[in-house]
Amino acid sequence: MLGLSELKQTRVYQEALEEGKAEGEAKGKQEGEAEATRKFALKLLRTGMNLQQIAEVTELSLEQIQALQKEIQQS
Repeated sequence: MLGLSELKQTRVYQEALEEGKAEGEAKGKQEGEAEATRKFALKLLRTGMNLQQIAEVTELSLEQIQALQKEIQQS
């Protein structure tokens, strides 16, 4: 039976570790892009741009834009 230190040295462990890192980086990048899109949509809402136009420009759904609009109204 392999101990933890031996297991960490196996190719399978190293490949799984690299795959996990890549997935984590991709998820972090995706979350960052989503936050940037959200902030951009909020700025467009504050300028008075039409909700449908904001949805088209940001590629967010109309429902998501309406939710952001409610956020602004509540703050």
